[in-house]
Amino acid sequence: MILEAVVPFRSRDVGFKLALEDWEVASYYRLRRRIFCDEQRLFPADDRDTVDDRALPIVAVSRVAGIPDDVVGVVRVWQEGAGLWWGGRLGTHPEHRRNGTIGPGLVRLAVRTACRRGCSRFRATVQLPNVPLFERLHWRAIGDARVCDIPHALMEADLDHYRAGLP
Repeated sequence: MILEAVVPFRSRDVGFKLALEDWEVASYYRLRRRIFCDEQRLFPADDRDTVDDRALPIVAVSRVAGIPDDVVGVVRVWQEGAGLWWGGRLGTHPEHRRNGTIGPGLVRLAVRTACRRGCSRFRATVQLPNVPLFERLHWRAIGDARVCDIPHALMEADLDHYRAGLP
């Protein structure tokens, strides 16, 4: 008997929100650790730092039949000074990277969240392979940076684009 390979089900129904519930926050940190420690090996065992004490965690949550199922994407935002906000630790679960909507959805919510809180500049250090994605999302490179000894682009969001349609 020959068995056919079974493709695991991956819901394409994904919502974006601040991580407020305990399970969302725990899953947020677990996925960050998987991406930045286990997969990319940027940090030895844990990627948490002092920024997490003031950052707002944002998640992409897959839904099955409208019910939240799993955290499949993460990003954090924080205020660094008067009007200056930053985003960081953007990542998508490896099994959901082909979805094509998770990274952009997280970036949009991150910037709009900061804009609602008085942001006048929003920046991030972006891994070089991800620069084209950010350019498509109305960001521009304003300099170079190194994070964990890896070259990054220092980028800034076009806030006029993100403020359009905000209440």
